[in-house]
Amino acid sequence: WLGSCWVGREIFLHCVGVEEEKAADIDLYHCPNCEVLHGPSIMKKRRVSSKGHDAHKGKPVKTGSPTFIRELRSRTFDSSDEVILKPTGSQLTVEFLEENSFSVPILVLKKDGLGMTLPSPSFTVRDVEHYVGSDKEIDVIDVTRQADCKMKLGDFVKYYYSGKREKVLNVISLEFSDTRLSNLVETPKIVRKLSWVENLWPEECIFERPNVQKYCLMSVRDSYTDFHIDFGGTSVWYHVLKGEKIFYLIRPTNANLTLFECWSSSSNQNEMFFGDQVDKCYKCSVKQGQTLFIPTGWIHAVLTPVDCLAFGGNFLHSLNIEMQLKAYEIEKRLSTADLFKFPNFETICWYVGKHILDIFRGLRENRRHPASYLVHGGKALNLAFRAWTRKEALPDHEDEIPETVRTVQLIKDLAREIRLVEFNITGTCLNDSDDDSPDLDLDGNEGPLALLMSNGSFTLLESDDDDPALKSRPKKKKNSDDAPWSPKARVTPTLPKQDRPVREGTRVASIETGLAAAAAKLAQQELQKAQKKKYIKKKTLLKEVEQPRPQESNLSMAAPAPTLATIPQLLTSSSPLPPPEPKQEALSGSLADHEYTARPNAFGMAQANRSTTPMAPGVFLTQRRPSVGSQSNQAGQGKRPKKGLATAKQRLGRILKIHRNGKLLL
Repeated sequence: WLGSCWVGREIFLHCVGVEEEKAADIDLYHCPNCEVLHGPSIMKKRRVSSKGHDAHKGKPVKTGSPTFIRELRSRTFDSSDEVILKPTGSQLTVEFLEENSFSVPILVLKKDGLGMTLPSPSFTVRDVEHYVGSDKEIDVIDVTRQADCKMKLGDFVKYYYSGKREKVLNVISLEFSDTRLSNLVETPKIVRKLSWVENLWPEECIFERPNVQKYCLMSVRDSYTDFHIDFGGTSVWYHVLKGEKIFYLIRPTNANLTLFECWSSSSNQNEMFFGDQVDKCYKCSVKQGQTLFIPTGWIHAVLTPVDCLAFGGNFLHSLNIEMQLKAYEIEKRLSTADLFKFPNFETICWYVGKHILDIFRGLRENRRHPASYLVHGGKALNLAFRAWTRKEALPDHEDEIPETVRTVQLIKDLAREIRLVEFNITGTCLNDSDDDSPDLDLDGNEGPLALLMSNGSFTLLESDDDDPALKSRPKKKKNSDDAPWSPKARVTPTLPKQDRPVREGTRVASIETGLAAAAAKLAQQELQKAQKKKYIKKKTLLKEVEQPRPQESNLSMAAPAPTLATIPQLLTSSSPLPPPEPKQEALSGSLADHEYTARPNAFGMAQANRSTTPMAPGVFLTQRRPSVGSQSNQAGQGKRPKKGLATAKQRLGRILKIHRNGKLLL
């Protein structure tokens, strides 16, 4: 829109044939009808002092003005040699960037080894017009006003070669990927390897492919681009085919980024030189034939000291994902116009998220770990995904979500893979366990006790919590280490169990001694019951003594109580257990007064040299007691065995099955 004429009609540039770059100089426009009465349009007056300075001495210097350019040329800045790297073209590889990190600018003095294709140095702006087309509409920056306008490429070429330039016009955004000029230019090999768009943008995507890889920059002398961060936090490459470019570089620290955001949103931005507000501003001159790579987030301005023709491009990559997202958020907070944003930035991020997830899974299956920058970038991406898919934010972001991406599942899976990497644990040990899955031995060791438990023939024995000697003590809350085995228990890391204090005069007894004590006490109880039954005829008893049963004749007179080591032999033998022993005062004084339970023990198999003295957990003995089996030959062997206890198998079953709710009762 140009304004209004004398008759009050609104005038638009395309309606009256006024070029946009000339409209800025018109103070009052006169349409053809008004020109007859009021004369031609009135142009703005230019204030020029005899010395070339601003007319008003105290007025701030405007960015891009001749005074500004002159002062900028005369200033001194820190040398970029303090920060930049200068490898050769063949040295600049992905491995080089991973090792040295792509966090500082890189200047390559010769293009050899970069794998880059460019026109010869004799290539001119007229050749650009030939390959692109003179009718191509391009964006042009009026340096003095620091404002952009549109014009045809053919008109700009005429201006470029004109003897008298009334304005300083700068072309920095001519993207030519879809023109014939693209056949003459190939981006550096390192850019092609790193670029997200080049490697991860699917051909079948319904979104428009971002074309930001190939730009032609045509700048006249004294062109200046003020401080900025390239859109979407992209990294950028520049190759000067003719002329020279001077870059003013500022490191993207948190403090500098905060200052930049405040400066960008200030009302007098064009009156302040941002380089004065930071600690360090580096000056880097890129001469003809040299190539500069600027990493993500670096704040930079560009001055053209002589007419220059250059090629460049922008690219997103995985080396600085967090900084790219940070720059994107700054753009949104500054309400940057869509024209100056990376096209479909969020869309490419979703594709990259899927790609990183596949990388993490593949490396985990091969027991390898991803690079730290990739893990860091994956976390930053996942945080951005969560922010974009929040209920209140989703309407502003859902238009850029690809149809092939399941956002919720991707966020969940990516977070899980990141956790696996961070905890440095293989995937097999940290797969989410089923609630119904049994609690397994993480070391894969199956001791004798585990084997007994697997065939269902062993009754679990509990701890010594029911020991009467301990019941008088106050009960303490059970630790997770003391909890009984449960098939629904989840595998969780536990601290080493602390040893219990040792009591005076106690001995640690194993499971087989507990069973032996149980057998001894059971035999004693049966003997006591037999003595109370007075109605048994003496004749029957004598007959049993004179004619012993055949299956009892081979029984050892001093058979010890059964232990775990003898259980398999007893189950296959038809011989009955030895008859009950007579009541013994020494034994009844210890076992009869104590109820005990035993904890499962992986070392519960009997040892050959173990003492036959029965001892069980929870029974605190201060002296050794005589063996039960040594007195078995003194028992009255004429008594007929009780029904259900005639054979060894029946007796053993009675021993092992006398329990209630998983506890062995005596």
